[in-house]
Amino acid sequence: MAFTRPWHAHYAPGVPAEISYERTTLSAALKRSATRFPNEVALNYMGKLITYAELNGMVNALARALTDIGVRPGDRVATLLPNIPQVTAAIYASFRMGATIVPTNPLYTERELQYQLGDSGAKAVVALDLLAPRLEKVIPDTMVESVIYCHINDYLPFPKKQLFPLAKKDMYRRVVPSSRIYEFLSLVKSASTGDFEDASSWDGLAALLYTGGTTGVSKGAMLLHSNLSSNVQQWRAWSADLKDGSESVLAVFPFFHSAGFTAIQNHSIWAGWKLVLVPRPDPVTITELIRNYHPSIIPGVPTIFTGLLNNKEFRKLNLSFVKGFFAGAAPLATDTINELKNLTGATILNVYGLTETSPLATGNAWGADFTPGTVGFPLPGTDARIVDLETGTNDVPAGQPGELIFKGPQVMKGYYQKPEETSKVLRDGWLYTGDIATMNENCEIAIVDRKKDMIIAGGFNIYPNEIDDVLSLHPGILEACVIGVQDAYRGETVKAYVVARPGQSLNEEEVLEHCRKHLTGYKVPRQVRFIDAIPKSAVGKILRREMKALDEKLEQERASKAG
Repeated sequence: MAFTRPWHAHYAPGVPAEISYERTTLSAALKRSATRFPNEVALNYMGKLITYAELNGMVNALARALTDIGVRPGDRVATLLPNIPQVTAAIYASFRMGATIVPTNPLYTERELQYQLGDSGAKAVVALDLLAPRLEKVIPDTMVESVIYCHINDYLPFPKKQLFPLAKKDMYRRVVPSSRIYEFLSLVKSASTGDFEDASSWDGLAALLYTGGTTGVSKGAMLLHSNLSSNVQQWRAWSADLKDGSESVLAVFPFFHSAGFTAIQNHSIWAGWKLVLVPRPDPVTITELIRNYHPSIIPGVPTIFTGLLNNKEFRKLNLSFVKGFFAGAAPLATDTINELKNLTGATILNVYGLTETSPLATGNAWGADFTPGTVGFPLPGTDARIVDLETGTNDVPAGQPGELIFKGPQVMKGYYQKPEETSKVLRDGWLYTGDIATMNENCEIAIVDRKKDMIIAGGFNIYPNEIDDVLSLHPGILEACVIGVQDAYRGETVKAYVVARPGQSLNEEEVLEHCRKHLTGYKVPRQVRFIDAIPKSAVGKILRREMKALDEKLEQERASKAG
């Protein structure tokens, strides 16, 4: 049977079914935007405005500085930063000099940070200075040769810049430069902002974005410049009526996250749009930024929108300037969609993707109504199939669940230094997502379950095996199994079932304190339950799905007793 793409008939007017891709790297796209819109704002950092000409100059200067301290094309440059101007400069300087960027979560614990820096082989790190104590402990066990420290107030406008160190003394750390320690501002100011020869190439490795796997082992998705550029062009075509150089995007997603990295940052720079940086994405800060800077596009995970709608000040705002809300990580609830529509009348989209798809793969049609709970159609130039769970080779009938697989120019090259893991997900040119999905009669895709046991809490991917391993390190724990349970605010949250060692007395707070020492905050379980035994297979493998079924039974019994 010939492969068909019936979803093309449901695209919004003006959206092409296929794209003739420009072979333009993101580094070249920034230079182009600086030429087209030199005086337009590229970055708005709490009122500090950086134009496209200034950003391009900053990138040139940092690329020269990185070269001067020994970074070469092909080397890895890691970032350990929130959404502040330095992170975009570091990402694009790495692109421009032909290095590979490794965006890293600044909330990572020493264990998580050491693994990612070590696995990637990062040669240089651009980091927030108050993270220095953590970095100093892990660097000796990595290949890192140079660290460039930034401070949160480097680009704050007057008077915030002057007042910030006094108001936030605990967030200020003085950096002492040495043969391998540098200050970001000093490096940039000492280097020329003139043209730097662009060493990025269409087929070159642009980024290692780390994801997780079924075993809990973190994997670096190898994203080429062609992957990132193609995905930006696909997403740009999806909302063709938005004009280059005229939109403003609230950068809620962190740039170390694939959604923030490409869908927000790279897409905006390609189009010459303004990025309103959100270093701390809480409802109060977001509401203040919306009030002050009127972004026309507001992305976020469902919990962000739930938090905003529960904020009285947000509801008081005149939001007539908002053209669209983009929801990622999970579909928006029907009530949330209706409330946002009633408040603004703006377009609302659910989008779906993975780090391995750079990340965007599907979206609801721009400007059109959609079935709540669905994530829309494959983007232009993207093929999708829903195949049987047993073999992964046969298409399932319409409306029936199966594994969602994709093919397109945004699909990663593979996992860095992990050929076996790569072969499991890339088969005959198709990316196997591990997500179970359906497609309805209107060709809308809905994600109904996960083949993997990944938990998505507040937009962050959480891998149960990693938390199981951390729990097992506690001397009083015999075995443990964590599951994802529904949560009204986070979508899902982490619940841990623990079997104590014979003779050991444990309580919930002791378990949580142990987790806080070894895990980033969003991975720490919100609930701990003690149990006599965890369901296992005949060979001793923990059966997480049976644990979920047992959890439902235990909670029903608990509710019955409480009632």
